[in-house]
Amino acid sequence: MSVRPRAATARRLRRDATVAERIFWRALLERCPGWRFRRQHPIGTRIADFACPTVKLAIELDGGQHTEADDAARTAELACHGHRVIRFWNNDVTDNMDGVLEMLTRTLDSLSSRLGGEG
Repeated sequence: MSVRPRAATARRLRRDATVAERIFWRALLERCPGWRFRRQHPIGTRIADFACPTVKLAIELDGGQHTEADDAARTAELACHGHRVIRFWNNDVTDNMDGVLEMLTRTLDSLSSRLGGEG
């Protein structure tokens, strides 16, 4: 069975998740039970770190490996596919998870109210 290159890349990224990605994923599962999330979710030619397809939200965790130009290009492409992008620094995930989840919850609620539903 042939696997498309993007799907194979997404699987590899899920398997080789960073510490911040593992912590964030666990927090999403435990503290955001009303929402469905995907890890390393292909959108266009990009792969979002996390996504909530219901409200078309892409969540990116940044650790300094990308330049601002890279991040801007990623955001623009994800936006072209109808996704809002929210970014968090890896150190915010590890040091301030409550603040990260509060901002995420507000964003999810805002997007959901625009669509007239929830997770």
